[in-house]
Amino acid sequence: MKAPLLVGSLPDGLVQDGLVQDGLVPDGPEPTLEEWSDDDHRRPVLLWRAGPGWRGISSGVTGGGIGAINWWLNAQVNLEYHDPDPQQHAQMIAEELGVAGLRGVGMLTAAEVSRVESAEVEGVRVWATVGISVPVMAAGSPGHPVPTSGDWRPGTINTLIVVPQPLSDAALVNLVITATEAKSQALAEAGVPGTGTASDSVCVAAARSAASDGSAGGLVAGVVAQADDGLYGGPRSVWGRRVAVAVHRAVAVGIAGWIDRNGLPPTEV
Repeated sequence: MKAPLLVGSLPDGLVQDGLVQDGLVPDGPEPTLEEWSDDDHRRPVLLWRAGPGWRGISSGVTGGGIGAINWWLNAQVNLEYHDPDPQQHAQMIAEELGVAGLRGVGMLTAAEVSRVESAEVEGVRVWATVGISVPVMAAGSPGHPVPTSGDWRPGTINTLIVVPQPLSDAALVNLVITATEAKSQALAEAGVPGTGTASDSVCVAAARSAASDGSAGGLVAGVVAQADDGLYGGPRSVWGRRVAVAVHRAVAVGIAGWIDRNGLPPTEV
C-alpha cells in the first residue's frame, strides 16, 4: 500500500542549497521497480528518487560513507556477476536511470529485487531485498576465498532505511550497527546458519535540516520530540528501536519467503 514516508509536506521555497529549512522535510516517495540494460537483457532495479533534503550513511558500492543522498538504487545482476569495477558499473546504471549528477547510493544484488519487502514503524520506513544462498558467520572460519577488490560479488541482503529525523553522524553509525543486529536476529530466529552474507549492504537516509552538519538540529513536522532525538541510534534509543523493529520485520519476511521457495541454505563449508 502506497503511503507517504513522512508527516507533513514541504511548502514552496523551503529547500535552499539542498538543505531543508525550518525542520520540515518533503514527503518522500517510495522506491519504484524499474529496469536497466544488461547487454541484451533488461533487469529489474529498485529506485528511490529521494530528491533534496536527505543525508545519511551507506556501505553501497557507490556513494558509500556519510553525505547527501538524493537517490538510492538497488540493481539486480546475474548470479555469476563479475565486473572489475562495480562502483563504476553502479554509476552507469544511475546515469541510465537519469539520476546521476547528484550524490546518491548504488547497490548491486543477485537477489530478486521484485520480491522486496517493506515495513514501517512509527515513521521509519524500511525496504529489504533478501537472498541467503551463501550465509556466513562473521567471525567463522572462511569456507570460501576472501574476495579481492577485483573479485567483488553482489550483495544478497540489501536494505534501505528512511528516518524522518535529522541525525548526528554518531547516530547514523550507531543505526548501522542496530540494523545489522536486527538483521542477524531475524536470521538466527529463522535457523539460518549465518549472521548475514559476505557482501550485505545498508543505507540509512535521514531528514536533512539546515543545521545538518554532523549535529542533529531540527525536527520533522508532526513528529513528537524525545529526549534523545537525533543523537543516538542504539536499539533502546527512540529512533534505534524503531529502526530495529522495522528492519527485523522486513528481513524476517524476506527470509521466510526465500526459505519457502528454496529451503534452508547449507552451513558454510
